[in-house]
Amino acid sequence: MQAQAASPLDQPIDVRALSRLKWRCRRGLLENDLFIARFFEQYEASLTMGQAQALETLMDLSDNDLLDLLLRRKEPEPDLAGAGVVQVLQMLRN
Repeated sequence: MQAQAASPLDQPIDVRALSRLKWRCRRGLLENDLFIARFFEQYEASLTMGQAQALETLMDLSDNDLLDLLLRRKEPEPDLAGAGVVQVLQMLRN
């Protein structure tokens, strides 16, 4: 029996992509930066390509919308709730 190939999204993020992602995650609100810095401290070594894509999706939000999600003032809209975004949001909230 042949082992099933792992999805490219399950592959670990490479150093260069991680560096670009960290730069992309810089925010205008200190509160958001604090959540993001803690996220990278905890998960940087094990971050996957799929999680990186989900984080990029969250970074497309305005600072205030992102902060509302991080502080649990609101939950993601249905169009945002897929593709691992909910998982990464939970990781950011921890």
